[in-house]
Amino acid sequence: SLLVGMVASVTSAGGQVAIVGHPQFGLLAAVEMGAKLERIALIPHPGPDPIEIAAVLLDGMDLVVLGLSGTAVSLSRARAVQARARNKGATLLVTGGSWDGTEVWLDAQVGHYRGVVARGADRSIGRLCTYRLRASARGRSFQPRTTEFDVCWVNNQVEWVAASESADAARTDTALAPVQVVGL
Repeated sequence: SLLVGMVASVTSAGGQVAIVGHPQFGLLAAVEMGAKLERIALIPHPGPDPIEIAAVLLDGMDLVVLGLSGTAVSLSRARAVQARARNKGATLLVTGGSWDGTEVWLDAQVGHYRGVVARGADRSIGRLCTYRLRASARGRSFQPRTTEFDVCWVNNQVEWVAASESADAARTDTALAPVQVVGL
């Protein structure tokens, strides 16, 4: 949700986003969060060197999302790509691997779910009304920060609102994969 929300936020504000190495990226979820598909370049299977593909895309994109699929990137290569991102005024967001020299780490956990909007005669099919997302950021140049917000289905679209307390919410501890942001 955090990744999809970031893509939606950048594209709805007029930015260009490339998504590299994320074959399961939820385009429908991104559109429901306000993303503009015409501003998204999707490279689900980038071949043997996804880092080079991402580096080239930094030339024309505001945000490049790079899925590493468990790969570790050396400090020297990471520094070269980070320098390119800074030079081009772009942001590189890395998931699913290890990137030496990361400037900011983002992490998100689903706090709990609330309600289901039922559809169908038997009311057994539906959509979650709201879920709480707890997002944390830590970096080399600032103290760790955490915030919570509710991701809600309102008027046929997804909205992110400041967290509110809910007495009937069921608690879960589903952890999502950390995201690394480099080249800010």
